[in-house]
Amino acid sequence: MAYASTLSLRELRQDLHAHPESGWKEFRTTALIAAALDDREFTLHLGSDAVAEDERLGVPDDDAVAAAIERAREEGAPEAYLERMGGITGLVAEKTFGDGPTVGVRVDMDALERTESSDEAHRPAKLGFASTHPNEMHACGHDGHTAIGLGIARDIDDDGGFDGTLRLFFQPAEEGGRGGKPMSETDLLADIDYFLALHLGLGNPTGTVIAAYENPLSNAKLDATFEGAPSHAGNAPNEGRNALHAATAAVQNLYGIPRHADGATRINVGKFESPNPQNIIAEEARLRVEVRGRTAELNDYMLEKARRVLDHAAGMHDVSVETGLYGKTSTFTADDEMVEAVLASAADLDDVTETVPRLDIGGSEDASYLIRRVQDHGGKATYVGIGASNEFGHHTSRFDIDEDALDVGVDVVCQTIRTL
Repeated sequence: MAYASTLSLRELRQDLHAHPESGWKEFRTTALIAAALDDREFTLHLGSDAVAEDERLGVPDDDAVAAAIERAREEGAPEAYLERMGGITGLVAEKTFGDGPTVGVRVDMDALERTESSDEAHRPAKLGFASTHPNEMHACGHDGHTAIGLGIARDIDDDGGFDGTLRLFFQPAEEGGRGGKPMSETDLLADIDYFLALHLGLGNPTGTVIAAYENPLSNAKLDATFEGAPSHAGNAPNEGRNALHAATAAVQNLYGIPRHADGATRINVGKFESPNPQNIIAEEARLRVEVRGRTAELNDYMLEKARRVLDHAAGMHDVSVETGLYGKTSTFTADDEMVEAVLASAADLDDVTETVPRLDIGGSEDASYLIRRVQDHGGKATYVGIGASNEFGHHTSRFDIDEDALDVGVDVVCQTIRTL
């Protein structure tokens, strides 16, 4: 029996929490879940069968991927599934229980690149399941999402009550908006009748269910590298071409992009690097820029303007600039039929204390691409919020979840699937 098959949902969540894997490095997580679902005779789609390889965004370099595979192997990932992945994370698992509708469920698997708190008051540290990986941490609840995904498979497989096909999407690289689009480009979304994505927490206590988080801001993340020429800042400053100066000009003007009358737009420079001593004209500078828009069109407006600013800042200072899209998301609105199904299902559960029909999610979410793909083919979709009490906010070093929410998440989704 596969290792993950022997664990309760809480045990699985804590195991994944102790072994976090950031985007496109989720080899152990993918392999463990694949093995557990293989035990239950689910059909598995791994690697390039689960995501469109050429559509991936923000992929780590080959050395980083190789190191992640080796670490997964050392930490007990079953070799057979590592081989089937072919260096690409992501899993879609399906099983047919009858002639009814095809229902898809998407959960994300990746961790954040940040260091977890070692404070003894932090529950994972106190109980011994804090991250064992430097600069990687499950600070957003994706470990819980993955556990819920397996829990849904177990519940439907064991207890029945669903006459259709269940298709589970274990998505890599949600952070940064890198994995949703490539997963949406496969044919596995084309025939889905009903689709649910989900998220734990987001400021809501355990027992609260939001039938539809919707209208996220469209988002794009852009990496820019300025390349100039070095020279001695004292002896020959005129011989250099200052990449740092170009980058600072870009930052100032990026924040000056006019807002748009048609709706909300955002821009932020989240990272600025120029590794250079003080007496050398800087030959390289790097930026990571993020834009957002209430609609995909507004997001594209901001992205176009940002690229123009970067190009002209480089030209002003006689340096070159290369840009690359690190991640991108879109937006969506949930379908009424799905909202009503989730509300009706949640109302029948003892552990649900409050239901909310719809809320704007506020941030960005790359499940948007999967949801829109389903809707474009005539399917119905929603993005469900599962309250999970958490004293500290998402993406903080002391993030944790109330693990009672895992069972709530499984019950809400499975009840909805059976209703559909």
